[in-house]
Amino acid sequence: MRLILTTIAFILIASPILIASPGWAETESPDHAVIAPPSCSNNLGESVLFKERNSDNAKFAAGMARRDGDGNPVVNRFNFDQAPAPLQAFIDLHECAHHQTGDIDRPHPPRNSPEHLMNESIADCIAILRIRDDARYSDIDFADVATSLGEAMGTAGFPEISISSRVSNIRHCHTNYASAATFVDGVLTERGLK
Repeated sequence: MRLILTTIAFILIASPILIASPGWAETESPDHAVIAPPSCSNNLGESVLFKERNSDNAKFAAGMARRDGDGNPVVNRFNFDQAPAPLQAFIDLHECAHHQTGDIDRPHPPRNSPEHLMNESIADCIAILRIRDDARYSDIDFADVATSLGEAMGTAGFPEISISSRVSNIRHCHTNYASAATFVDGVLTERGLK
């Protein structure tokens, strides 16, 4: 009887602590508010549509820039309720950058090739510059993005060297480059798309 009472007491005392724990809540039941998507136009001046795409099996948020079946430029937002606002903003702006730089309408380089990794680095750079300079994101700082991105990449199984390299590139862009518009203009000029 004493064991039963001790077990019941433990359940009554420990359950609220486990349920109320922020770490527990974030890993077991996502409850992040989904932010509104940013304004985004591609290099041709077309407005980019943002579409919610969720899966019950996903463990982290992701995005994908592409053209839909009707040829419209879109960003698919996957499971954004799994991520804090700084990461949601970064993903949106990263995917928007693929449209801004014309990546979507160019042949896609082989995955993990130098060309592919350069496209990803450019999109990261544009995303962090927009977060840095856009008043809409004034409550998000570099550390918020770096922390949430690193955690998400770790959850997705990326090795630490990949995470630290990506964060280092984003930090370099955040610290050393002018506006996102100037950066995009330079990319388009270099690619002969301007």
